[in-house]
Amino acid sequence: MRNRYVFLADVVAVGSAAFGAFILYFGWLFFETHSEISLFLPVGLFIKLSIFYWFGLYRRYWRYATVNDLVVVVFACGAAAVAMSLFVGLALASGFLPQFSRAVLLIDSLLTLLAVGGVRMGIRVVYEPRVGASNGRWFFGHEEAKKGRHVLVVGAGNAGTMFVREMQRNPQLEMKAVAFLDDDPTKFEKRIYEVPVLGNTKSLERVVLSSRIEDVVIAMPTAPGSVVRRVVESCQALGLRFKTMPGVFELLDGKVSVNRLRSVEIADLLRRPQVLGSAESSSYVTRQTVLVTGAGGSIGSELCRQVAHSRPTRLVMLGHGENSLFETHARLSAAYKDLPIHVVIADIRDRGRIERTFEQYAPDIVVHAAAHKHVHLMEENFEEAISNNVVGTKILVDAALQSGTKRFIAISTDKEVSPRGIMGASKRMASTIVWDAADRSGRPFLVVRFGNVLGSRGSIVPFFKSQIEHGGPVTITHPEMKRFFMTIFEAVHLVLHAGGIGKGGELFVLNMGEPVRIMDLAQDLIRLSGFTSEDIPVITCGIRPGEKLEEKLWENAAKVEPTSHPDILKVTEDFQESRDLQSTIRELEDAAEAGDRIRIEAILCEKIPTFLPSFSALPSGGKQESESPTRPL
Repeated sequence: MRNRYVFLADVVAVGSAAFGAFILYFGWLFFETHSEISLFLPVGLFIKLSIFYWFGLYRRYWRYATVNDLVVVVFACGAAAVAMSLFVGLALASGFLPQFSRAVLLIDSLLTLLAVGGVRMGIRVVYEPRVGASNGRWFFGHEEAKKGRHVLVVGAGNAGTMFVREMQRNPQLEMKAVAFLDDDPTKFEKRIYEVPVLGNTKSLERVVLSSRIEDVVIAMPTAPGSVVRRVVESCQALGLRFKTMPGVFELLDGKVSVNRLRSVEIADLLRRPQVLGSAESSSYVTRQTVLVTGAGGSIGSELCRQVAHSRPTRLVMLGHGENSLFETHARLSAAYKDLPIHVVIADIRDRGRIERTFEQYAPDIVVHAAAHKHVHLMEENFEEAISNNVVGTKILVDAALQSGTKRFIAISTDKEVSPRGIMGASKRMASTIVWDAADRSGRPFLVVRFGNVLGSRGSIVPFFKSQIEHGGPVTITHPEMKRFFMTIFEAVHLVLHAGGIGKGGELFVLNMGEPVRIMDLAQDLIRLSGFTSEDIPVITCGIRPGEKLEEKLWENAAKVEPTSHPDILKVTEDFQESRDLQSTIRELEDAAEAGDRIRIEAILCEKIPTFLPSFSALPSGGKQESESPTRPL
């Protein structure tokens, strides 16, 4: 209904309210003794409709009215009542009105609210199809609802209820919500949009059998992975089709609808209860020039996306991979048309190129995500680990200090804790370089450490998926190997939040939850792919040099403190004196250029007391002493 018709309806509603007020108070023959309505009515129409227009009541799409819209109607009617009271008071004082009853004003105000609100809610009701609980027919003359597939919605929160509304609004989907399940006991036996809540998630089998359920929708975007896992296993045992709503970090735009359903993925089974920061968590990048290294990688590209969302003055994407940078730049340019985005194809080990880049763009904030990360590959290519992770970081930090960069955020890894290989040790040295720069300059240069991210390029999940697609087997190194996991979206969000609360020289560690057994991860992926362990076997190939059975998030003697964010911890570890750091880096660089592995490992052993070189590890396939990971508080 167009708003000009709403305006005409308001004319009738306001006029009827005025007449109704006089009739209710004075009776049907009020006009014989109370002629003041001849002035009250036209003035009331002008004042009330003007106020309604000013409150935006004719700029709303009332078929989608919400409680917030109703609140606006209440305020508008309240303002109109105050204005009419002022008019009557002035009219009485000036003699325009010889008399007027205050009771009529009150009755008129109430009737106006009921009439104007009723017009809008009437539009909402007429255009909102509702499913009858008893017979399944549409109200208000709509055709009989298609029966469709019986759907059980697991989760009666915002996501689940919005999903049910979408089904009710779109009968062509041929999906019928039969029941909710929710673990909140206060919702049991209640009805939401005419759909009953029949129990908690443990009642799934009973409800499925009693209600002839054909599909299950898991609408719990913030539920921990253990709950999702239990629901998925029950659905698989019952032979049901199941889909899920996207997770929290995929719903930042606030859009939830039926077409956002997707298959359950491994991230859903591993996710932790997610806690989002405030909207201002990364506002420090607003109106700043931000440079991201490793911008073409999985983490780097997501960093660029979330930085761009915070509206910096310009974004500089620095990386070595031309194709990945091209793809990331194309996506961001389409999404953020007004943001200047510059692509710099460069190697962070090229000192001259990096210095010219920093001189040209003068970044206020640098987020350093460029690194070689694969443990076993860096054992074979140790020179690259040193030249890229150590020397490259040193070149970036020097350029940042020289160009006046205000904030430097380096991304690190749990592999740097008690490292067993070159990669972890090189990242530890990189962190030391950042801390040393903070110590010398007093600027907020800091390090953020976390474990594995799900779905990143070259990570274990895509590798397992590829093996499953080719018929298996799925290969793991050891049946008891465990790792910490986090989604890319969440990790980047928390990295940027940590970058804003750092004062300089801190080590922030993301709360990764409990470590996950790689064997369990492989078996979950096989089940989610529709296979069994008989179809796709899992075989072990032995621990590779540089790897550990379990990772830790900080050293044993570290001091762990909470921060303003529950998923970010401030960790204080022994900081090695950096008097000879510059000479140490030069020695490492010289040894890497000479290909002298023994010299590199000797230097790292001296500077990192917890480093155990790979030559001390047992051969592939042998047993390694298990270490119990230190878990976040």
